[in-house]
This record gives sequence, structure tokens and C-alpha cells, in this order.
Amino acid sequence: MRKLALSDEILMSVEKPARYIGGEANAVMKDKKQVDIRFAMCFPDVYEIGMSHLGIQILYDMFNQREDTWCERVYSPWTDMDRVLRERKIPLFALESQDPVKEFDFLGITIQYEMCYTNILQILELSQIPLEAKERTKDHPFVIGGGPCAYNPEPLAEFFDLFYIGEGETQYFRLLDLFQEWKESGASRETFLKQAAQVPGIYVPSLYTIEYKEDGTIASMRPNCPQAPGKVVKQVVPDVSDTFYPKKPVVPYLKATQDRVVLEIQRGCIRGCRFCQAGMLYRPTRERDLEMLKESAREMLKNTGYEEISLSSLSSSDYSKLGELVTFLIEEFGPKGINISLPSLRIDAFSLDVMGKVQDVKKSSLTFAPEAGSQRLRDVINKGLTEDMILNGAGQAFEGGWSRVKLYFMLGLPTENEEDMKGIAWLAEKIAERYYEVPKEQRSGKCQIVVSTSFFVPKPFTPFQWARMCTKEEFLHRAYVVNHEIKEQRNKKSIKYNWHEADVTVLEGILARGDRRIGVVIRKAYEKGCLFDSWSECFKHEQWLQAFEECRTDVDFYTTRERALDEVFPWDFIDIGVSRAFLEREWKRAQEGVVTKNCRQGCSGCGAAVFGGGVCNEHQD
Repeated sequence: MRKLALSDEILMSVEKPARYIGGEANAVMKDKKQVDIRFAMCFPDVYEIGMSHLGIQILYDMFNQREDTWCERVYSPWTDMDRVLRERKIPLFALESQDPVKEFDFLGITIQYEMCYTNILQILELSQIPLEAKERTKDHPFVIGGGPCAYNPEPLAEFFDLFYIGEGETQYFRLLDLFQEWKESGASRETFLKQAAQVPGIYVPSLYTIEYKEDGTIASMRPNCPQAPGKVVKQVVPDVSDTFYPKKPVVPYLKATQDRVVLEIQRGCIRGCRFCQAGMLYRPTRERDLEMLKESAREMLKNTGYEEISLSSLSSSDYSKLGELVTFLIEEFGPKGINISLPSLRIDAFSLDVMGKVQDVKKSSLTFAPEAGSQRLRDVINKGLTEDMILNGAGQAFEGGWSRVKLYFMLGLPTENEEDMKGIAWLAEKIAERYYEVPKEQRSGKCQIVVSTSFFVPKPFTPFQWARMCTKEEFLHRAYVVNHEIKEQRNKKSIKYNWHEADVTVLEGILARGDRRIGVVIRKAYEKGCLFDSWSECFKHEQWLQAFEECRTDVDFYTTRERALDEVFPWDFIDIGVSRAFLEREWKRAQEGVVTKNCRQGCSGCGAAVFGGGVCNEHQD
């Protein structure tokens, strides 16, 4: 019988004890005496969110294929369990063994969004691991970060020993082998970090020195030892079919956010939207082989008992064999009652035809993401959608039996004016009018159009990384303009409007483009009780403002200031393949409202072809 870190009394005192007990179907159990490396894989949010993350499932399966390694999972305890662990001085533990995280060799933290940064400090403190890397000894695990936010690791630099830049399937085994050799050698902790820095894709913050100009911008960032490279190169899997993919994903006890089999059909995106960080980071686009996907679907459904399968991609419509894959899934699993989910589809006849095959139109809603209300602004962001395409797509959807449409937009985009804002309301009205053009007998229920706006955050490694960001007041004014204009429309009763929290967005922007000096603010906010900042009911705006004030940090320096083209960014030491020259060119084209072709239409020379694989090689001159 496995050791339990928590008594039944404690488990019954928290809201969802199943978050903490482990033992799920397909969880990997090993004899810890038979392994040499113990790796705690952490998602710094609650269990239900973390269990939905495909990346952790892939690495968990991959690590546990090594006989010498046992990878276990850990998530952020919700506030009720956080309180119990602190009061009873129980160290945070991994789910599989219930052993304290502080006893592991590695604590790997995937950093998926900026608003989990205080949760990372919670994980470290509850694990009884010193918050700052410089305070750790050989008795502590090496703390390594990865995921999209690791592409600007600087705000978190003092809390991590290492960062892994890129896709984990490529270099992690080399890092673990290196750890084995170091462990046997008895060398110092610093020795391992210097050795690790020589592994492609590994960034060790302590091995770099940053100097600043009088205006607060970065003057230089240089390695302070010969082992650290001047540039850390993103790691990419060229062939995503011949690589690791879990056949037996862990099945959560609780209903997770994505409670289904997830089938990643491709990585990357051909579109080149100028606001989209993922579209730049994950270039080049690489498709998974159809037969590999078929086999993975069979194995994962058989080994989990799920009744739904979701096709994952940044732009599913662009997968070249989507029709064939969907036909296979319907014929193979439809009779067994398996549902198929198709997120990230574009507004076109092909996508609607595919969607019509897999959804019950009486229950479904369609999601479109025009992102901007006017054609001018859609050209600025390189969305590649015209108003005719949007209206034709909506019309075909209504004629096909859909009556509910969700529309996603952003406010605060570069060059945005009041007409662009009002254009959101006008476009929603035109879509509603298109619904009422369908003969009454062909309509399916009442027309419902839900308009949602998020606020624009300039992200690293995008053409908009130079852009200024709106203040909270500017964001809210834009939302007011849209809301007021919707109320002026003839079909206003068919249109519902939601908008994101402006204060959360401003903080996200600071953390996204922040430098190493932001770390002290994160720690101060955490000490003031900030935790689960992505949860509306937990976000403590006033405490964050106090933290900035007490740390004498100028918020405007990180938000409303437009960057000069030659400014050194905190993330410039990372090479993602996409060149800075390309991003500069796209920034200038955005200001001119010039559209750039997608990768299948022609190569734009972004630089990602250096990694090999993907559609970007098809159109090289």
C-alpha cells in the first residue's frame, strides 16, 4: 500500500480531495529504489487545468519510458489545501508517490501563461525549496522551466536554475544523461549548471550579466563564463510523426477543462497573424502523418475510455488531410458514440462542411475569430480575412442549421481608431442580418451572436513586440465604445457583448515584456497574498499596484512606451529561427496596412526554414 502524505481528516476538509490523491488510470508507478532520476513535472495551476495540458502528458510518457527515470506530477494546491499545508507544515508532494517534491532531482515547471507567475513561487515555498536559485544547495532539486513563457524567462530568472527553450522531445534525454554523470562525479551544483548550459536549448540565467542604460533599457546581456552561449537556440522536432506521443494518457479523477482525448494534428501555423506569439514561436508548420494519427486515436481511446476526441492545432483547417482524418474518425468511432471536437477552424465552406459532419447542429455553436472589426485593421494584423469571407461563412453556417455564433475580437491593437472599434458592432449586426435573410422555415431557433473582446497584449517574438500598450482606462473606453454601438444596432437583442478584465491585461503585458527587474515585484506581490491571478475571484489588483509602488517600478516603462527598433529586448539572446529582420519588416508592413502571404501561398523569408521540415520548405526560391 502506498504511503499517503495526507490523512483522511485533511482530505475531507478540502473542496476537491481527488486533486491530491493520485492513483488515476494510466498513472505510472515505479519502485523508487530502482530508478536513478526523479523528475517532478509541475503545472502551476489547479489539477483540472493542468491535467488538460498535452505537453505535460507527452513529456510524462516520454520520461517514464526511461527505466532509470520516474516522472511524477504536481499541481498548485487550491487555496484551501494551501492553507492546510502551511498550517500543518506538510511539504508539497508529487501525486504518484506522495513523496515531498524537495526530495526529487528536478522540479520541471511548464509556464503556459503569465498570470501563473505567483503560483510558481507558491510551488517553491510549499515544497520548502528556496525561492531564489542562488540560495539552493546540492540538497535541492534543479528547478527548470519550459513552455511559451520561457521565451521571455527574464521576469522569473532569479527563481529558476535552468530554462528549456523549445520542444522537449529533442534534448531532455541528453540533459538527464548529463545529470547522471554529474551525480556520479560528486561535482558542485555550479558545475552541473555550466555543463547544462552547453546543451542546445538550455538557458542558465545565473551565467549571464545584464547591464542597463540610463533610460532603463538594456545596454547588453552577456555570458559571464565560457560555457554559456551568446545565443540560446530554440529546439525543434523536424518530424512530428516519428517522435514521442502518449498512447496511455493519464485519466483524471475530476472533470478536467479538456476532458477528452487530444490528438495533436500539427505544430505551427502558416498564417502569420502579427499579434500571435504562438504562430511565430512554433514555426515551421509540421503536420503529423495521417496513419500515425489514426493509430494514436485507436490506442488513446482504447486506453482511456473517453467518449470524445479533440483535434488540436493552431489552425486545424490548414491540416492538409483534415477531411480524410475526420472521415476516418466518423466511420471508425461514430458508431461507438465517440464525439469529435474541431477547434481552431477558419470561416470557409470546407471547414463548415467538416463541422457539419461531426456536430449536432441543434446543440452546437460556431466560433469565428475576426479579431478586428474593420477590414483596414484586419489587414494591419495580417488576419487574412475579408468581410465577404466572414459574411459568406456565417451565411453558410446559418443555412446549414446553426443559429449560435461566437465572435472573438481584440481591442487596443496598433493603429486602432474609433471606426475600428465601432466596426465590431457593425460586423455583428451584418452577421445578424445575414441570419434573417435565411427563409424562416430554414432557420434553426433564435439567432444568438455572442461578441467577446479581449485586450491586446504585445508579446515577444511578434511583429508587435515594439508596440505601445493601452492603459486600463484606454481599454475600458474602447469596450464602452463597442458596447454603446451594439446598443444602437437594429438587431441588438440578438447580440450579447462580453469583455475581458482590463487590469489583468495590463499586468499580463508587464510580465510578458518584462526584464529581470520585474522578479522583485512578482515576489513582493506574492508576499502580499497574490495567487491564482488568472482566476477572477482571486485576482488582487490593489496588492499588485502596491508591489509596483514599493519596488519603485514604473509601470508605464513596460506598457505604454513604444519601443525603438534598435532597442535590446530581454529575450533577444534567444534564437527562435524567425529573424528579427523579418519581424521588423512585418512591423513596418503592419503600419502600412500591407498583407503578407501565408506560408503555403509563398515564402516570406521569416528564417524558420533553418530547422527543416514543414511547409515553409515548399516555396523556397
